[in-house]
Amino acid sequence: MKKPIFTGAGVAIITPFTADGAVNYPALKTILEYQIAHGTDAIVICGTTGESATLTHEEHTEAIRFTVETVAGRIPVVAGTGSNDTAYALKLSNEAEKIGVDGLLMVTPYYNKASQEGLYKHYTYLADRVSTPIIIYNVPSRTGCEVKPETYAELSHHKMIYGAKEATGNLSSIAKTISLCDDDFAVYSGNDDQITPIMSLGGKGVISVLSNIAPQVAHDIAASALNGDFETSRKLQLEYLELCNAMFMDVNPIPVKQAMRMMGFDAGPLRMPLCDMNEANTAKLEAVMRKYGLVK
Repeated sequence: MKKPIFTGAGVAIITPFTADGAVNYPALKTILEYQIAHGTDAIVICGTTGESATLTHEEHTEAIRFTVETVAGRIPVVAGTGSNDTAYALKLSNEAEKIGVDGLLMVTPYYNKASQEGLYKHYTYLADRVSTPIIIYNVPSRTGCEVKPETYAELSHHKMIYGAKEATGNLSSIAKTISLCDDDFAVYSGNDDQITPIMSLGGKGVISVLSNIAPQVAHDIAASALNGDFETSRKLQLEYLELCNAMFMDVNPIPVKQAMRMMGFDAGPLRMPLCDMNEANTAKLEAVMRKYGLVK
């Protein structure tokens, strides 16, 4: 049996930048310590929320190294190492596992738009050549490429493929995936507004944007479900639904990074082509943050 890399709420953590655009490691340390102190069950570094698409190779590997060293085994660290170039995904994955990560988050190849056979071959090729557990990241709204339940069923048999982050928003498809896959294939919600529904189907937790600003909340939603207390999980999910939605009122991670700055974190700017929200949306975001007591 494959033991899940983590259960509960893993944070898809931002990458803070300095004013001149460099990775801000002191600020990242502060954010990591805040997450660990407030209930986060795992750190997911260099994912979409971490603006991995605009990190250089050196920044990517150094951010992973810094995170592993800072976390120092207190909770699992999962590194985003996917690419639309299978060979590069392998190179980055091998470097990350040498650093000592607990898991590899591998997004489906973007832009190329691989077939289901291509996806199977891509993930099998990678899984055959790593010794660290893989979580497949399925987010077709960004990649134009979707892993189907039947493909998951085939991939779930591989000893190094441990699960999937499902950000399709399609609960019917997610239910079919869980029904077809091995019991030890862990499915995580990739959408904060679907933590409870996916976990009610057998999901193991969430890889969360919300956790950046409300780690204890995301943890509690997931932990309640894991403990079989779906009534508490449901109530929390609905109570914080507006906050979840606010984190996606613009392209991720634009809102969450702006929200963290409102909270006093030194999150820094976004890297182009991403840019801050306009004044109207910023005011709407601030109003939601005030409603939930995250800013005064």
